[in-house]
Amino acid sequence: MNNKQIPQEYIDIIDVQVEKFSNHIEIIKKNKIPLNKDEITSEQSNKWIQINNVVCVYVDMKNSTQFSASSHASTTGKIYTLFTGTAVRIFKKLGASYIDIRGDGVFALFNEDEVHKALASAVTFKTFATEVFIPKVLAKKKEFDTGVHIGIDQGNLLVSKIGLKKYKNTTDMFNEVWAGKPVNFASKLAGLSNSDEILVSERYYKNIKNNAALYSCKCSEPTLLWEEVDLSFENKVPFDKAMKLESIWCKKHGAESLENIIATDEESS
Repeated sequence: MNNKQIPQEYIDIIDVQVEKFSNHIEIIKKNKIPLNKDEITSEQSNKWIQINNVVCVYVDMKNSTQFSASSHASTTGKIYTLFTGTAVRIFKKLGASYIDIRGDGVFALFNEDEVHKALASAVTFKTFATEVFIPKVLAKKKEFDTGVHIGIDQGNLLVSKIGLKKYKNTTDMFNEVWAGKPVNFASKLAGLSNSDEILVSERYYKNIKNNAALYSCKCSEPTLLWEEVDLSFENKVPFDKAMKLESIWCKKHGAESLENIIATDEESS
């Protein structure tokens, strides 16, 4: 590049970043997701934190593009507040160590020993979407077709803060970047899921140990709630199959099941 192609002031920005690219990056291994964002390294430090076997739950609003900021501004604002605000609070209540909002989607990160809390958060949000969110949206506009897509994956992640640490007295341009497969693949699994199901990777599914998370409740004979899904035709994810769950919390035993499931993580920690 030269200053006839791009003005020198922009070349200077690129040159600084290229110089950082040539620096050695130190990887700091941690067992848990840092709860204090100040503990997360920044790009100036040339350090990244690695946390293994992190669980990512990704929820995404179905057909969000139909909610126009111009023709249905007030309704769109209400819909996003209900969907996103509820997701953040449910994830937090069930112990997510990190939560981030991406447009019409929200993802939450749980530690390796919080597999069941992660699932409980996904099923709780799916129950909310089925019982509350969809009916309230349809009550506003019957022609709206909405719902929720949910994906879960588990694996190793790197994190560091990248951007402008302080710009015009704000820190809005300085944020955590999570590099690795769990966030990407949880998002892709959510995109592949139907509105009435939770789609999870096989590597996450094999870590679910509590039978209350695998089989139906006392309303009937125990039946496996999960079904295998063939993904061999998909090039968006590097695995051939996933597992799907179509259930929401039972109206009679759901609260009991939720407490039973999350207790598994508390007992093992």
